[in-house]
Amino acid sequence: MTETLSALQDALRAGRTTSEALVEGALARAGTGEGPRVFTRLYGDRALAAARASDLMRQAGFVRSPLEGLPISIKDLFDVAGETTRAGSTALDDAPAATANAPVVERLLAAGAVLVGRTNMTEFAFSGLGINPHYGTPLNPYDRAAARIPGGSSSGAAVSVTDGMAAGAIGTDTGGSVRIPSALCGIAGFKPTARRVPLSTSLDSIGPLAPSLSCCALLDAVLSGSGEGIPARADIAGLRLAVPTTLALDGVDETVATAFRRALDALSKAGARISEIAVPEFGALAGLQAKGSFAGAEAWHWHRALIAKAADRYDPRVLVRIQRGAEMALADYLDLLAARQGWIAAVEARLAGFDALLMPTVPIVAPRIADLAEEAAYGATNLLILRNSTLINFLDGCAASLPCHRPGEAPVGLMVAGSGGQDRRILAVGLAIEAALATVRAG
Repeated sequence: MTETLSALQDALRAGRTTSEALVEGALARAGTGEGPRVFTRLYGDRALAAARASDLMRQAGFVRSPLEGLPISIKDLFDVAGETTRAGSTALDDAPAATANAPVVERLLAAGAVLVGRTNMTEFAFSGLGINPHYGTPLNPYDRAAARIPGGSSSGAAVSVTDGMAAGAIGTDTGGSVRIPSALCGIAGFKPTARRVPLSTSLDSIGPLAPSLSCCALLDAVLSGSGEGIPARADIAGLRLAVPTTLALDGVDETVATAFRRALDALSKAGARISEIAVPEFGALAGLQAKGSFAGAEAWHWHRALIAKAADRYDPRVLVRIQRGAEMALADYLDLLAARQGWIAAVEARLAGFDALLMPTVPIVAPRIADLAEEAAYGATNLLILRNSTLINFLDGCAASLPCHRPGEAPVGLMVAGSGGQDRRILAVGLAIEAALATVRAG
């Protein structure tokens, strides 16, 4: 199911398909191939009942939103009433069931979306690789023979879309966990400004993964509660686009570099004005976080009690990273909060004359799982894969990842980013870029 949400709605409207048929197909695909590794829970009969109800409402003339009757997956990080939210772990197996739906789940249901299941993820969303030893790792659809990572932490979310197990997926993004799997699996993803669709503390937000950015915009309108729909596409001619030369292009592999430069050339030919700029603040970020990070400290705060009684049920590679958060002193955390505000102000000043910032979403193509078996390789690759996307989370910004590779090539994502609160503008610019890249992507 790689059709856009709009195309599926057109088919439903014209009577060429039904919600029940779409959901039946999604569930059938989820029961084979990668499905058992993609989902930690399928809703089966419940999803089919919701689909039939949607079809009856449509027959009566009621269509609640552009998501009406479409199969949507949700990351195993959102509460569903009556279910234990395990977050891709086994450490929460004996945790109490949620007493209410998460607000985002409520919004999806109110919009008429059909939830097909919970998707697998990096345990507790604490890695950008997507590897999960408890439920298995969904293999990247590009090259399953080589068993490549899907990217994380929203690993199952991305593969549920690429393999037609859902028309769209909902993930979360603390340091790139929506954009990374979108880029590595060849689909679109959108990370909103954190305060617009909040999940937890400092860095995290909730975002969609889908076949196209227009699909992401439709999903974002429901997640944010704005109901604004797809914004008007910006005019590509005259767009001012900045490419940071500091850090973001370091260590880029040949495949990513070729696809990125080809995309920039296509945008220039379409009339966009592209400038390479230095952003020294990007290079300074590691120094700011030398005594610890928000993600580490906040994860330790939440997990310390659970680790005390269930450390043996954690993925050791996740556990060791969470435990490092204990090393950050409160004074250092407060210093980082203060430093972040100055850092954001400085970066925003550099971007003030531009419509968006462009960079590779991920500097490398998806590596093989087997090549990450050793801790040193796992750690270094995780940091590299998270690097570019994390910059935008620290900025409290918003960003889309758009596929920019040609058919048959390893998936490569182009990140289109902006400052906090510029979500609608970044979506409009991203839609213009997506259209301009259509010819390039066709080969």
